[in-house]
Amino acid sequence: MAKHEFGIMQELPRQGYRYDEYAPERYNCIVVKDDYLEDIVQEFNNIDFYWHTLDIPGKGIAYAGITLIPPGSMKEFLAVIENIPELTQLKNLMNQALDENKWMIHFGI
Repeated sequence: MAKHEFGIMQELPRQGYRYDEYAPERYNCIVVKDDYLEDIVQEFNNIDFYWHTLDIPGKGIAYAGITLIPPGSMKEFLAVIENIPELTQLKNLMNQALDENKWMIHFGI
């Protein structure tokens, strides 16, 4: 089963640091089946994210890599997934991150 993992970053991402290490346990990540994202992944292509580091801004998630999700992009992300019941846990996690003004991290497939 292909999966994505999402977690809340307790500290702000550091400029110049590369988040290349697969470490979902460090961020208490939740698992999201790829089946739920593969049909909507193109809808993220107009949303601002960072790929592996704050030095690489980009549009869309790093599908097979690591995405840093700033609080300013979460409402747009939530708008894409709002009508997908299987993503309720992800919606709840994103809302928690928004309430706490924290960044999120995504580990792709």
